Amino acid sequence: MNTKTLLIVAHAPSSNTKKLAEAAYNGANHTDINVNVVLKSPQDTQPEDVLAADALLLGTTENLAYMAGLTKDFFDRCYYPVLEEKQGMPFALYIRAGHDGTGTKLAMKTITTGLRWSWIQEALILQGEWQDSFADQVKELAMTLAAGVEAGIY
Repeated sequence: MNTKTLLIVAHAPSSNTKKLAEAAYNGANHTDINVNVVLKSPQDTQPEDVLAADALLLGTTENLAYMAGLTKDFFDRCYYPVLEEKQGMPFALYIRAGHDGTGTKLAMKTITTGLRWSWIQEALILQGEWQDSFADQVKELAMTLAAGVEAGIY
């Protein structure tokens, strides 16, 4: 059986968002889960990375009530090259939101609807002042996505 690949694309411009990216990577790499986990920044992610993935976890900050510019750049570069081949790809999202995250969530829904990606759950919005529990929530999300991909649920 081929090992499946989970691509994590995480915008991590601060020490706290780096903690979230690390939590996602560690959760997906749980010892009971057998998936290949690739962690990349949006600017380093190419269409070939998405094409090689069986699922994608995206982490972004909320900037001016929208996704981070580098996250938008990721979609600008990868949208059309992956559009036909990655329809139905399992997808999850976490948003580090200083405000409420709704603008970012809406933009992501619009883009991923066009890509026909399959959300495994609603966006995880980590809202307000930093809380250490945010990392635990992201770790659980990544673990859920990775386990589901390995089991063929997603």
